[in-house]
Amino acid sequence: MRKVLVTGSAGFIGFHLCQRLLADGFTVLGVDNLSDYYDVALKERRQAMLLQSPGFSVVNDSVESPGLLQRLFDDFRPDIVVHLAAQAGVRWSIENPRAYLDSNIRGTFELLEAARAFPPAHLLLASTSSAYGANTVMPYVETARADHQMSFYAATKKAGESMAHSYAHLFDLPVTMFRFFTVYGPWGRPDMALFKFTLAILAGEPIDVYNYGHMRRDFTYVSDLVQGIRLLIDVAPVRPADGLVPEGDSLSPVAPWRVVNIGNGEPVELDEFIAAVEQVTGRTALRNLMPMQPGDVPATWADTGLLQRLTGYAPRTQVADGVRAFVDWYRVYYGV
Repeated sequence: MRKVLVTGSAGFIGFHLCQRLLADGFTVLGVDNLSDYYDVALKERRQAMLLQSPGFSVVNDSVESPGLLQRLFDDFRPDIVVHLAAQAGVRWSIENPRAYLDSNIRGTFELLEAARAFPPAHLLLASTSSAYGANTVMPYVETARADHQMSFYAATKKAGESMAHSYAHLFDLPVTMFRFFTVYGPWGRPDMALFKFTLAILAGEPIDVYNYGHMRRDFTYVSDLVQGIRLLIDVAPVRPADGLVPEGDSLSPVAPWRVVNIGNGEPVELDEFIAAVEQVTGRTALRNLMPMQPGDVPATWADTGLLQRLTGYAPRTQVADGVRAFVDWYRVYYGV
């Protein structure tokens, strides 16, 4: 049985990934500080479900705690590491940037130092579609330049990519960065749009619709994202001996490092997404049309060709199906 260390294991994506890895027979060690950025009870519930599996154990501490990850790597000796722990949220990064510096920069540094001391066979780190920043050429392709991030959150995630590349080059650590797009599904985060829309629509309250509804997002169902991560685990990058990289591959010419998009591969209008919630709930949304928020972008759209070439997989869950799964979970969890 291979051993996997997952940081952010009680988070939305971490929870789903740990469930999948346990089902596939991996031994999983989670790390999560159960931060109060959103409802801690929701994180505790996810963690309690994972702890029902004998293959799962967890340490509740912050990845940026000096020496913590070094000790865990030494004791557990993971074969695979998936780094999901991060301070999330574009808007919160404007109000509280230090939280992003601590978790996303210092936390990633601590992880890379631990991997340097006790190298895993493959290190996978979560990045974000926000790394593409001001790019207007879509769909976003991994080989395009991503130099103009629009929020401090995005800047810290792009910095994490560069930090990981330097360690991959210097210490021959196989690293895959995955940029995921707007992820949604059961057990989702209360600070994200679908959660807020569902709560407000069911309560008969208005929803905030930014940029007056002129938004498009590459909504990615959480199980599709997890499937992409799971398949990428077995596709560790290899440093090209001659420095030559195949066309369309984001593999570094000087390191075993690659960045891969995981998205649904099609942009959906925000109105269409809201309409899916209306359809499932049987209620009409009261729209509070608002201007674009600072740090946000009007559209995202993933080119998933590289993921498909590497793994043979392309996410395809339709928004109507994914939204229904979320609302069904929400009704049960909150007794609505």
